[in-house]
Amino acid sequence: MIQPVALVTGSSRGIGAAIAAALRARGMAVIGHATRATDSATIAADFADPPAPQMLWEAALDRAAGRINVLVNNAGLFAANPLEASDIAWLDDWEDTLRINLTAAAQLTRFAVRHWLATGTPGEIRGRVVHISSRAGHRGDSPDHWHYAAAKAGMLAMHKTVARGYAADGILSFAVAPGFTATAMAENYLASRGGPGLLANIPLGKVASPAEIATIAAFCALDAPPSMTGAVLDANGASYVR
Repeated sequence: MIQPVALVTGSSRGIGAAIAAALRARGMAVIGHATRATDSATIAADFADPPAPQMLWEAALDRAAGRINVLVNNAGLFAANPLEASDIAWLDDWEDTLRINLTAAAQLTRFAVRHWLATGTPGEIRGRVVHISSRAGHRGDSPDHWHYAAAKAGMLAMHKTVARGYAADGILSFAVAPGFTATAMAENYLASRGGPGLLANIPLGKVASPAEIATIAAFCALDAPPSMTGAVLDANGASYVR
């Protein structure tokens, strides 16, 4: 049996590293991605550069001998963009965040869908995309993070469109929407919003661990039944219940 291959973006730390580890533990070959590669299993690509997602896809496909089974869109940028910033600085930050968090994911998803349509077997599952979105995509975020919320909401809309458009072709799409997660990216946000005081708004009483989000992502990548395509799995400790 040929070992299935996953491409996981933003796999060098936090949620992405946990997802890569979870998939490897389940027997998948994982091709990682980071802005700057730190090991031989990781491909470097800076998503602020428009051609970077295509270069990453082509390099990963070559490394995978022409077959990628799962794409995990996890890479993200989370940085404050204050209303009081200069017009050009605010616009630059907006565009950087949208490009890294949404446009790069859209590019990679397009390449994956085209790849599966061209290579998969009709009547079978040809490929799966797992998008790591955010609670912010449902309920918005802080006044300094319009861009982040907009990107994550866009990711959810894209995911649903892909699921509806390609289910009949055996291409499945899933999304995970974490709330606060114990990563370096979230720690800065927690500190800026009052630190431990935020836990009062999480009925569970704690933030998620990267391993918890990875468990959900691995389920989507390997176990979720086809009828679940289009689903958004929330993981926010009941801080936002739809």
